[in-house]
Amino acid sequence: MNTFGILTTKDTEIHYFTEIAKRASHVGMTCCRFFPIDIDPISQEVTGQMFNSENNKWEHSVFPIPKILYDRCFYSRDSLSQKCIPIVSWLKSREDIYFLGYGLPNKLELYHVLNQSSLSPYLPPSKPIKLPTDVIKELQTVEKIVLKPIAGSQGNGIFLIEAGPQKLISVKTFNRRKHIYREFTQSTIFLSWMDTLLSKMDYFMQPYLELTNKLGEPFDVRALLQKQENGEWTERGRGIRVGHKDGILSNISAGGYIREYEPWIKQLFSTSFEYIDNELNDILFKLPSILENTFMPLFELGIDIGIAKNGGIWILDINSKPGRKVIQETSPGKNDELYYAPLLYGKTLTNSENKERKRYDAKTLSN
Repeated sequence: MNTFGILTTKDTEIHYFTEIAKRASHVGMTCCRFFPIDIDPISQEVTGQMFNSENNKWEHSVFPIPKILYDRCFYSRDSLSQKCIPIVSWLKSREDIYFLGYGLPNKLELYHVLNQSSLSPYLPPSKPIKLPTDVIKELQTVEKIVLKPIAGSQGNGIFLIEAGPQKLISVKTFNRRKHIYREFTQSTIFLSWMDTLLSKMDYFMQPYLELTNKLGEPFDVRALLQKQENGEWTERGRGIRVGHKDGILSNISAGGYIREYEPWIKQLFSTSFEYIDNELNDILFKLPSILENTFMPLFELGIDIGIAKNGGIWILDINSKPGRKVIQETSPGKNDELYYAPLLYGKTLTNSENKERKRYDAKTLSN
């Protein structure tokens, strides 16, 4: 019986992991979960949690490293992340271990790849910020710009920068469900603030896009794509994420709310719904193959797409470790499908066809 292993760095997804584990025995698998640092480097055994299907509980256990791994690790700048990153990289380099998905590079590298593809018209122009003065120069031609962490996730660390009269520069961000504003009347003080920001992490900048509804609430379309048991991509669903009025983000973790896709878009774009829907379908069809032609195999993608008031469509973010909340709220009947999906795809990974594919794609591991 194959063991399905879940790699994690947090216990925040325990409900998701448990629902997967409850179904593992139905497809002839056992399920375990563990932190990367739980691996003994000498014995290469894991001290983690094994799911007992008889009592539906996780139990402390010692077991070999599973051959099939589902990477749900989320990293920050803490010491645990710094210890886990090289361990996961080592696991991904092993010929005898198969990951459901091997992840994506940082957002700027992803932009450069997509900018050379047929999807380039849907990308907001993006530039790396090498020096604080780069932002000042950009504000001379663009009134509002957005700063995003190159390795950011869940909408953290995003700033809206706006040039005002008499060289005034205003900064807005969102933290713990609160808007935070700051104004700089002197460019030297702003540059000092930017210098401190860039010392913590790398950023890139984009022009600010007015992607709001009639109430001034930012919104986007979140689509979830996953691979089926046969390895073919399918769309599990799509929904609308709506943020706070006059906010920067529609991210749910920042306190937004969720609505069904079709009624929402039809209400806002009654005369152009069919055009918008066809454009979205085309993007979602093309995107996985473009990514997998450059990077290593993937299992799932969360794709955030913004729609401007004139019907313009923008790819805002692509996440290889997406959440499922939008789909679960808008299509609750798909819960069982979402919980079985990792198991069913994982079962296919150890056959001979996938072994050949992994060796072929091994050259992209550095990404």
